[in-house]
Amino acid sequence: MPSPERYYAAVCQTDHPQPTHRDQIHRNVDRMLEMIEHAVLGYEPFFEVRLVVFPEFCHAAPIYLTAGELLESLAVPIPNEHTARYQEKARALGVYIQAGTFLESDPRWPGHVFNTSCLIGPEGIIAKYRKVHPWIPWEVSTSPHDLPGYDEPVFPVADTEIGKLGAAICYDWLFPEAIRQLALAGAEVLVRVSAYMDPWGSAEPLEWWPLVNRVRAIENMAYVVACNQASSLKNYPPFSWPGGSMIVDYDGRILAQAEPGPGERIVVGPIDLAALRAERARRRGHHLLSHLRTEAYSAYHRAIFPPRRPAT
Repeated sequence: MPSPERYYAAVCQTDHPQPTHRDQIHRNVDRMLEMIEHAVLGYEPFFEVRLVVFPEFCHAAPIYLTAGELLESLAVPIPNEHTARYQEKARALGVYIQAGTFLESDPRWPGHVFNTSCLIGPEGIIAKYRKVHPWIPWEVSTSPHDLPGYDEPVFPVADTEIGKLGAAICYDWLFPEAIRQLALAGAEVLVRVSAYMDPWGSAEPLEWWPLVNRVRAIENMAYVVACNQASSLKNYPPFSWPGGSMIVDYDGRILAQAEPGPGERIVVGPIDLAALRAERARRRGHHLLSHLRTEAYSAYHRAIFPPRRPAT
């Protein structure tokens, strides 16, 4: 299949009952595979959908209070039977799938659970991102930043036929430094996999969701494809989840947005890599990536979190 410079991305909000055991995850995967077909085949007369994105905790949410309970009941290794099913669907439809998040176990790091998102294409898992900033205090997953000796890429960017894609998860996006790492690694499309609850969603007076998505697009001169959890309070207590998934261009324009509120929705919007690349090559003003004075940011030269006690 030729490499497209213009295609559409689909954000697919979910509203599942949350599993209490990993044996129930396949039910959510069944529905998500149906949604991929709806997004790709349903819109085929109008658009070529090549990227499909799901929200955080679409497979399983951290409904237990400790990492031990999550490892016992919900965590899964990656790759697994579910990622194999996504690969099969990606191969059949010629698409790339940002498959929300899994609660991940890894024998290299016993006792730790990661909140992990995979980019899956026809050839399999292309990139695996582990959430760097867990949402303290509710999330008990481990940040790779906090593990001595962690030797995998913390902010991977995948070079694919639909552009250079970098993903980060929910709370990560409130840290501009995290998303800037993806942009400096060449990301053209920034994917936000999120479970962002009320009242910080799309409604006034806070509107953190669209504000942060738009600012990250502007400061990194990149597309933002942001998919938010849309479960009802009944399906995912103790919060309600406002959806509002969106696609934003490199100047911060909202190109498509789901109506705020709970419930399954699929929204599609354009990704124009030729326009983005032309702007990055032409601009001298507001080229924020090239105007960085990295040496001036001396506050980043020391560790802040977690607190590092001096050796005694």
